[in-house]
Amino acid sequence: MNIALWLQASGRLFPQAPALLRGAAVVADYAEFARRAGAIARALREQHGVVPGDRVGVFMTNRTEYLECLYGIWWAGAAAVPVNAKLHGREAAWIFADAEVRLAFCADHTLEALAEVAADESLPPFMDVESAAYAAMAAAVPLPEPVARADDDLAWLFYTSGTTGRPKGVMLGHGNLVAMSLAYLADVDAARPEDAIVYAAPMSHGAGLYNFIHVRLAARHVVPASGGFDADEVLDLGRQVGNLTFFAAPTIVRRLTEAATRRGGDGSGIKTIIYGGAPMYLADLRQAIAVMGQRFVQIYGQGESPMTITALARHWHADATTPEAIARLASVGTAQSCVEVRIADVDGRTVPAGETGEILVRGAPVMLGYWRNPAATAEAIRDGWLFTGDLGRLDADGFLTLTDRSKDVIISGGTNIYPREVEEALLTHPAVAEVCVVGEPDPEWGENVVAYVVTLPGAAVSDAELDAHCLAHIARFKRPKRYERRADLPKSNYGKILKTALRAEIAQGPASGGPAAPKT
Repeated sequence: MNIALWLQASGRLFPQAPALLRGAAVVADYAEFARRAGAIARALREQHGVVPGDRVGVFMTNRTEYLECLYGIWWAGAAAVPVNAKLHGREAAWIFADAEVRLAFCADHTLEALAEVAADESLPPFMDVESAAYAAMAAAVPLPEPVARADDDLAWLFYTSGTTGRPKGVMLGHGNLVAMSLAYLADVDAARPEDAIVYAAPMSHGAGLYNFIHVRLAARHVVPASGGFDADEVLDLGRQVGNLTFFAAPTIVRRLTEAATRRGGDGSGIKTIIYGGAPMYLADLRQAIAVMGQRFVQIYGQGESPMTITALARHWHADATTPEAIARLASVGTAQSCVEVRIADVDGRTVPAGETGEILVRGAPVMLGYWRNPAATAEAIRDGWLFTGDLGRLDADGFLTLTDRSKDVIISGGTNIYPREVEEALLTHPAVAEVCVVGEPDPEWGENVVAYVVTLPGAAVSDAELDAHCLAHIARFKRPKRYERRADLPKSNYGKILKTALRAEIAQGPASGGPAAPKT
């Protein structure tokens, strides 16, 4: 089933229901939203030669056109390739080439990012959503029906960076997205037509995935005027729009709590805050509940099983007094209704309750596989189970507690940063001989990126030069916040750099040469 049928149904059944909002202002009802998606679909097919199964990129910050483009792509039977708007132009160009994108929708600074690398990179045609050409595209005669698609036809191609080499494309079919969306109703929140989902986090990631069930229910879709997260703006939207629901990284929850406290408010107008994407400190969560009440749901998922491994429902946040309740509040909840979750040892055998092992999941939302990477697919999915690479333990009641991440990912502000990408960028500097990138704890962002650098004999390079080099190759948010110079790096007997030793040094603090105040 083509998931664009959900928009077509809402456009027919609730044509005058407000659909797309910029701030508190309605810019399209469901009839217009569906009409524009159908028009974009026709233009993609007739003007740009897009056929069912083709990939179309979306590389821009949050805006109402983002949803128009996504649904236009699906209406045409194509697959969307949403790309993080924070990425460097070279990174976006690589994704476009790997996915063989036929056309990319862009806007604002992403156009500039692509223009800066156009002389060196092979780029697809791109469409500025603020241009007259896009306006004409959205004004075309709509394609009357979404193109028929099967559950295992590709709908969403999400690139998740790996620890070795280039990013991998996670293939999500229409059936994966339907299963994820229905699990939202069962396990996350009882969504209603009067709700308003706010896109304060990037629509290219988890926040965008929550659009589907709200489209099916003809709820409102709100893009803040800022295009991102501003605590005061969200609190104001609570009063102006009401019944807000949004996905938030722990950093956002903390800032919202601080703003509500400063304003003497209690989060009125906010219905549900779904948090995840990074570890949530128990103290921060209890403070958020104390200030804003029982508005919180936690989810744990991966791109490979989008938003759908476990959930800690609203009612489990209500009691934080008994030891059992506190332990549950510190967990990531229980398996969502569409999946099975188990903990396995290194041989893939299930371990008893309370023991730590790798988290495995199987069920309808689990990805189709990695794009054109059968070896990685076979490694990740074995006997129908997705091996997540995360470590955790299940208690006797099925509550999952995360204990570690086995893939060395650094999570800063809810965004994954993979050390290998940063290391490879730094190693292309002519003065750098060796480098190792690790995360250090930060009370605001969760983690900061720290680079341990060994320079070539006789070479010298400043922090500013290393920064400039990083910014020429990778996204700004991935650059190290701090550089540590070393004559050599700790290594095993086999010559492997020991990141554990560097993390231990950071944990010991400045007395051991550990963390100093990071730059901003």
